[in-house]
Amino acid sequence: MYEPVKEPPASSLPPSLILLLATSCGLAVGNVYNAQPLLGAIATDLGIPLGTVGIIGTTTQVGYGLGLVFIVPLGDVLNRRSLALWQFILSAAALLVAGFAGTRTLFLVAAGMVGLLAVVVQVLVALAASLAAPEQRGRALGLVTSGVVTGILAARVLAGFIADMAGWRAVYFVSAGAMMAMAALLFRALPQQPETRVPIAYAGLLRSMAKLLRRDNTLQLRAGFAFLIFATFSTFWTTVALPLGREPFMLSHAQVGLLGLAGMVGALTAGGAGRLVDQGLGTTVTGGALGLMLLSWLLLAMLPISLGWLVGGVILLDLAVQAVHVTNQSLLVSQRPEAAGRLIGMYMVFYSLGSATGAITSTTAYAQAGWPGVCSLGAVLSSGAVLLWILTSRRRHA
Repeated sequence: MYEPVKEPPASSLPPSLILLLATSCGLAVGNVYNAQPLLGAIATDLGIPLGTVGIIGTTTQVGYGLGLVFIVPLGDVLNRRSLALWQFILSAAALLVAGFAGTRTLFLVAAGMVGLLAVVVQVLVALAASLAAPEQRGRALGLVTSGVVTGILAARVLAGFIADMAGWRAVYFVSAGAMMAMAALLFRALPQQPETRVPIAYAGLLRSMAKLLRRDNTLQLRAGFAFLIFATFSTFWTTVALPLGREPFMLSHAQVGLLGLAGMVGALTAGGAGRLVDQGLGTTVTGGALGLMLLSWLLLAMLPISLGWLVGGVILLDLAVQAVHVTNQSLLVSQRPEAAGRLIGMYMVFYSLGSATGAITSTTAYAQAGWPGVCSLGAVLSSGAVLLWILTSRRRHA
């Protein structure tokens, strides 16, 4: 029989530890995306046909999805500090195997393990929530998850530069070194957590996740928002390189990657959303951010006219997505801190589903109707999120 976990008393998180957790999350999640600019080089070196090289990203994402379901919930019954440290160490090993791999099979196995272990990000998010005082929790999660979005956007740029200087294998060696360095820093910086967790059978732990999804209205609503905002996010970032690589822009891959810097501005700005959530304004923050997300597509649709409008739209889009993402996680873990690992794991499953849906539908839209079709799809997804917020807000008011 499962009993609620007795968390140790939360205290104020020092800014230095919040920064370390944000950096750790950014580096860890970057491992999932750093292969994207390297696909051509990897395919040539390992003899993977260019038409099927996308299997590298698919394998990594499948591993990530499995980790959300089978590893992240363990944080509710095991010591999160120890669990995170072991994930960093094993991630370094998987990255080294990928870097040394001489066959496509070995590389794909390693890529799957990299994705599986990258869910240390969600373990750290739950750990930050448990360590922070309640009145600080939203702000802390906002800063930590800013590191996540920054890592996603920066991975493509940094991987491209490293590969240009030293080859694609160097990207994996550098990443492995970064994982070991972060493990050492976290080992020294993270406070010891008392073993106060009540044992629960692993099968029971997994069953409880499905039960939470069925019964927890907040999880259902925030999972719906996660699906829609990350489908929107993926719609833009999957296809934006296609029009920018053609006339009249003719930008290189490295130049397109620099667009991620504009996304970082929006992501870092949204860190303040956590402070508003701490003040009980989570619903208001969600509605305002979703409105900005819808507005961003008006600016993004002006791409044929000016790159300046595109940059403005990117900032708005990433600010909005990050603000809702921070609010979602803050509300979930504040409601049930003893189930933070399972709640975040289930929430992130819908994040992944939304990302995959956006990637598939946006390329189809671009093939059928070009950039206007992509922007129409993004506006429809954003409108769906706004409509969901309006309907649920009215219901709660009633």
